[in-house]
Amino acid sequence: MTFHFNFKRQAFVGFLACLAIPVAQAALFEDDQARRAILDLRQKFEIQSGEIQQIQRSLLEQQNQFEALNTEIARLRGEKEQLSQELRQQQDAAKSASQAVEERLRKFEPIKVQVDGIEFLAEPSEIRSFEDSLALFRKGEFVAASSSFTDFIRRYPSSGYSAIALFWLGNAQYANRDYKEAIRHFNLLLSKSADHPRAPETLLSIANCQLELKDLKAARKTLEDVMKTYPQSEAASAARERLARLK
Repeated sequence: MTFHFNFKRQAFVGFLACLAIPVAQAALFEDDQARRAILDLRQKFEIQSGEIQQIQRSLLEQQNQFEALNTEIARLRGEKEQLSQELRQQQDAAKSASQAVEERLRKFEPIKVQVDGIEFLAEPSEIRSFEDSLALFRKGEFVAASSSFTDFIRRYPSSGYSAIALFWLGNAQYANRDYKEAIRHFNLLLSKSADHPRAPETLLSIANCQLELKDLKAARKTLEDVMKTYPQSEAASAARERLARLK
């Protein structure tokens, strides 16, 4: 009995062992698939990780390029602003230089002036010279005024001021009791500009000089010429009164 029981028991264990072999083989097969799956996943992960790293490097490179581009744009903007500022400075300098040149030219360019209703062009230096001479006369400095007007006529013989300069020169000489020279310059005015607005007064001034020289005959003739030549003038009225006193 004991032998028979042991035999059965060994047979059962052997049967179980036979059953365990396929199970173990199945488990081993499943482990290999899992490992291969894990390896595949790992390989895919590594590939994807590489791709991600490549993308990151590409993005980083693009970012660096973008930053470099921004830096270049900022540099170009700075250069543009600097060039614009330099251009404005050059334009301002050119404008200032142009204005300075124009200002210097204006000091020499003729200017339109009007004296005793007569309009003409005169150089700035010519205007200053005449006005300086007239200022001397108005201050009562007749000797200096006479010299100044004489110099003016010599320097500007064709000036539009020529006739009026002769008029004031004659008056300055009359004030200096230089009657003959006064008459000479008054006559020079009349010979050059008989229709000048100051002509009636000039002819009357000649009569005054003749009266101072005691040349009554010449004075009467001149006063009569004033009334005859310029009958509607104030000088004609004054000549008539003086002529009446001489008779």
